[in-house]
Amino acid sequence: MRAKVDLGVIAYFGLNGAIVFFLLAPIAIVSVFAVNPTPYISFPPVGFTLAWFAKFFANPDFINALWLSLKVAAAVLVLSMLIGATAALALVRGNLPGARLATALFMSPLMLPAILTGLALFQIYLLAGIGRPIWGLVMGHTVVAVPYVIRTTLAVLHNFDRRLEEAAAALGADPARVFLEVTLPLIRPGVIAGGIFAFIVSFDQFPVSLFLVVPKGETLPVVLFNYMKFDLDGAIAAASMVSIALALTVVILLEWRIGLRAYLKL
Repeated sequence: MRAKVDLGVIAYFGLNGAIVFFLLAPIAIVSVFAVNPTPYISFPPVGFTLAWFAKFFANPDFINALWLSLKVAAAVLVLSMLIGATAALALVRGNLPGARLATALFMSPLMLPAILTGLALFQIYLLAGIGRPIWGLVMGHTVVAVPYVIRTTLAVLHNFDRRLEEAAAALGADPARVFLEVTLPLIRPGVIAGGIFAFIVSFDQFPVSLFLVVPKGETLPVVLFNYMKFDLDGAIAAASMVSIALALTVVILLEWRIGLRAYLKL
């Protein structure tokens, strides 16, 4: 007897397969472009070469921008974790009036187009006479990145068993020790996960950076944008693959070290 065909299951897997293909197809095209000898997108590829990667790493503008992006993203990682974790604890534990409104305000940078955020920060810096220093770029990225840390930390705190803290306090631990030895280790996976997301968001941030960088002090996305105005060859694809590899490595390390699926229920 032949098994009955479940059209619902077929439609489910077909739809999910189409979504995955839609999301991964651009990455596949860029990866082919990065190793194709021709200086333009062509399919099928006519050969294999690493010349575009060599061109990327040999270009001082690309490398300087890469290092600047990494340094800015590292600073944003630290600031976002400190600010985001503190804000999440205050929202959940502080019994603040209007906590829901405060949460919405903290999350508002995710709802506002990043290009408007960049323009607004540029105007603020201009009116305040600050100019466009590196720390201003870091603060701009932090504004966009903090909501990710808040969101992941809130997810952990909402599943937090307060009885563990009460047990530690009943055994004689003072509030500082309870926080350092019980609360912080339990919320650490959410804080670290949000920090990694903040790092990736900062590293790939283009709209905010476009308004806050200065000539010869541009992040990698801005340098790539300017490069594409005059040339469009495989070096762009190679740079994209380097960025993708970096983000993928960070996520894999995060999953390996703390386990996203085991701790986060977003």
